[in-house]
Amino acid sequence: MATREAFLDKVRQAQPPSRPRPEVPLFDEAGGDLRARFTAALQAMGGTCVEATSAAEVSGLIRERFGAEASVASATAEVSGTRPLTADTEPASLQDIDVGVVRARFGVAETGSVWFSEREYVVNALGYIVQHLVVLLDPAQLIDGLQDVYRRDDFRDARYAALVTGPSATADIEGVLIRGAQGVRSLTVVWLAAQ
Repeated sequence: MATREAFLDKVRQAQPPSRPRPEVPLFDEAGGDLRARFTAALQAMGGTCVEATSAAEVSGLIRERFGAEASVASATAEVSGTRPLTADTEPASLQDIDVGVVRARFGVAETGSVWFSEREYVVNALGYIVQHLVVLLDPAQLIDGLQDVYRRDDFRDARYAALVTGPSATADIEGVLIRGAQGVRSLTVVWLAAQ
């Protein structure tokens, strides 16, 4: 057995026994229009929501916002990119990509967050290493709150999951806000029904 495999085998053997997940209480839903709540929460975190009726419109939006020469890596077949993206793509090769496009599985109205797993990103680095992230979100896939995420089968079945709320940002003690310090500089959610 190779050294790597022997090491991984020891790690697997040392795993603690699996335990049932704890019960998470359900809180009263906040009510109101989920889409309006999502949009307000995302805008408060520096993100933007726009409407589109087709993938072609999304491509036009990308050209308009980021320029016709912007490099695009798309994790969805709906919007084509200028650089192919497959599970074999080296994460570091995305370091010069201007725009990443990905379809979120669902959104959370309470926080304005979008949910991704390894399936949506294709290459996990896509959500963090590109300059701008364009997220396709079906308005029918909005849930009320974070406690609802925990109850979804796709959450339990994912090997990797991330809730993303707005672009990366940091502020120093004097309140100077810098966007894109550790990740994407902008996050745009495009309301587009899934095909």
